[in-house]
Amino acid sequence: LDAAARFDAAELAAVAEAVGIGAVKYADLSTARESAYLFDWDRMISFRGNTGPYLQYATARIRSIFRRAASAGDTVRGSGVEITAAPERALALRLLGFGAVLTQVGETAEPHRLSTFLFDVASLFTTFYEECPVLKAGPASLRASRLTLCALTHEVLTTGLDLLGVPVPDRM
Repeated sequence: LDAAARFDAAELAAVAEAVGIGAVKYADLSTARESAYLFDWDRMISFRGNTGPYLQYATARIRSIFRRAASAGDTVRGSGVEITAAPERALALRLLGFGAVLTQVGETAEPHRLSTFLFDVASLFTTFYEECPVLKAGPASLRASRLTLCALTHEVLTTGLDLLGVPVPDRM
């Protein structure tokens, strides 16, 4: 289906505004203040690479996983994270660095460091998503573990993007 079939006009306008604003804010904040800045609209709105829309899409993808999990009766409640594959391990280890990155960004006033961290998380999540089935994982304990890892990733991405002032639409 095309976007117009999945969204009503108001939803489509809200998503377009969030992505547009997020793209510009993220592009501004992801560049070190000492660097030369080039306004490149095509790069800013790309869904590939270190851009706001790429990170917004990663959060929307996770929310989609949660919607499908809820319809199947799967929940995240009380599950720990069981590392069974390299992409899970890489993502989990990167998520553990969130607090240190926030401390560093607060001390140095360099938001581009948070942007870089969030891009790394989104990239590692994409690899995890492509290589480690979440909703089709078996047994149920593995599915719950992977849903928990998705929830932790979502929390880090949405918190980080919120700190940067980048809106995160529920769906894209």
